[in-house]
Amino acid sequence: MSIRNTIAAWVSVITILAFAVSSQARAQTTVTISTVPSIPSISTYIALEKGYFREAGVEVKIESIDSLSKAMALLATNQIQLAQGGINVGYFNAIGQKLPVVMALESGSTPVYHNFVVRTALKDVIRTPADLKGRNVAVSGAGSLSVYELAVLMESVGLTLDEVNVKQLSFAQMGPALASGALDVALMVAPFSDVAIDQKFAVPWIDPEEGYIKALPMTSLSYMASLDWIQKDRATALRVIRALIRAGRDYCQAYHGGPNRAEVVDLVLKYGIAKDRAQVDRMMWQSRSPDGRMNPDSIADLYRVYKKEGLIEREPDMGKLIDSSLAAEAAASLGPFELINKASPLKGCR
Repeated sequence: MSIRNTIAAWVSVITILAFAVSSQARAQTTVTISTVPSIPSISTYIALEKGYFREAGVEVKIESIDSLSKAMALLATNQIQLAQGGINVGYFNAIGQKLPVVMALESGSTPVYHNFVVRTALKDVIRTPADLKGRNVAVSGAGSLSVYELAVLMESVGLTLDEVNVKQLSFAQMGPALASGALDVALMVAPFSDVAIDQKFAVPWIDPEEGYIKALPMTSLSYMASLDWIQKDRATALRVIRALIRAGRDYCQAYHGGPNRAEVVDLVLKYGIAKDRAQVDRMMWQSRSPDGRMNPDSIADLYRVYKKEGLIEREPDMGKLIDSSLAAEAAASLGPFELINKASPLKGCR
């Protein structure tokens, strides 16, 4: 081969490589994920910090929201592609309105470490769920998972939510309300329940997972996805879901006290999910499935209770609530989850 032909050949190779790099750059996709701040939501930030999104060829923007309900319209119009947060009645109503959204990936399940606490002065008065009748009981929001948990508790003794005075408060507001006597009982999560108990505002009472919630594991947190996004770009959706499952597995290792525990706690503090390192490290974190697997029976029971309590506005097509196909394919590509700290006694995240 002549020098001229050799140079021409190399020019062709360089041109092809340059085109490939250019095409790869053009293929870089931007995806927006909204999250409701909580310890489990750190998995989205783990995927960002560990470069899992970047490896998937996706640029991700993460936005903080205070309720998953507020993301439904944005998901339905593909303005955001995923939203991570608690499953509430708003999702069932969105499906009932035929909005193009779907539950694609679990991000939180039992044990969730939600606990009912009783105002200290009433610890010998309120002993069973029947004693809640006529009492002031706090939940974190209308149509929230807390409403489901309270309703199941009341259901166990033949009562309904109408027979208690349900108060909607943030977890941060519940402790002071218990201290002032404005509340009798609250359904709280760590670290807020720990603070209320440590400061003698309340005493531990009932864990609704212990004998009250029947459909276990209870799927409590999820990534809702834009159906329009999935249908138009399933390949990208699959890569993003795979990155999130990788991050969820990292979360599970930290949940069980694995070698990355301090690293994940660092991220919880960095992204403002909590401020007290010692408290975050000692508190019980919510569990999740390492494969992002949802429990359809749990979702069905959430719907049953919400409907019984008159919270469902329009009947959803139950067959369109969940699409597990992306999560199943992504998890299979990663292989089985292997726990590093095999001595961990904790349930969940296995």
